Amino acid sequence: MAVKIRLARAGAKKKPFYRIVVTDSRNPRDGRFIEKVGTYDPFLPNDNPQRVCLNEERVKYWLSVGALPTDRVALFLGRAGYIPMPERRETPQKSTPKKKAQERMKEAAEAASA
Repeated sequence: MAVKIRLARAGAKKKPFYRIVVTDSRNPRDGRFIEKVGTYDPFLPNDNPQRVCLNEERVKYWLSVGALPTDRVALFLGRAGYIPMPERRETPQKSTPKKKAQERMKEAAEAASA
């Protein structure tokens, strides 16, 4: 059984609130879960301690048993110090400006520096 630590959405329309849950990876996002280990409220400011609440001993237990956190939850756990901070992903090549736009940016930079 592949166990994951991931977010399960709750709250009203246009007002999300997430539970951090341990679940089988085959279950739906908001479906059945094994245990609730925390909460995440994206509407609170970043410096608010209630933005991400975690049950430390249960999170450590599930990590020790082999549960894998999703990318977003790994970021929360890294900030809390339970796991090493995950690497930032590189931006895909599709999102970089195209050739003509890069040339215009170079010309603008050269004109500004001259």
